[in-house]
Amino acid sequence: MPGYKAHFGFGMLLTGLGVGVAIWLEWWKPDLSQAFTAFILGVLFALFPDLDTDSKGQNIFYGLLAALDLAFLIKGFYKWAAILGFLAMLPALGRHRGWTHTWWAMLLAPFILLVLPFLFFNTPLSFLLPYYVAAVLGYFSHLLLDRKLI
Repeated sequence: MPGYKAHFGFGMLLTGLGVGVAIWLEWWKPDLSQAFTAFILGVLFALFPDLDTDSKGQNIFYGLLAALDLAFLIKGFYKWAAILGFLAMLPALGRHRGWTHTWWAMLLAPFILLVLPFLFFNTPLSFLLPYYVAAVLGYFSHLLLDRKLI
C-alpha cells in the first residue's frame, strides 16, 4: 500500500487540478484564501483515512489542520475551527482500514462540511459545495491509491 508521501502528493495533485479547473472554467470564483482553504481541505482529506494509525501522514494532517484552525481562530471563525476539530476526531472511532476506507465514507465524512455550517450559520450550500468537492477529491485520491474503489 502507498505511504503518506504518495497520498500527500496525489492528494495535492488531484485537489490542485480540481480547484484549478473549477477556477479556469469559471465554475467557481474564489478569492485567494478560499482557494487555499479548499486546496488544504483536499490535502487533509487525502490523509484522513489513515489517521487511525501513528504515522507521518497523521503528523502532516494534524500540522495542516492546526495551521488551518489557527487561521480560522485569527480571523474569528471559531465555529469553523470547531467543525474541523470534530472531523479530526472521527477516524479514532474505528479500526485501521475499517470504515474510513470505504466509498461511502468518502462521501459522508466531507458531508459534515456541508451540514454543520448550514445548520450553525445558515451558510448557503452553493457556497459550501466547492469545499465539499475538494474534500471528496482528496479522499478519492487516497482510496484510488489504496485500490479501495474496486
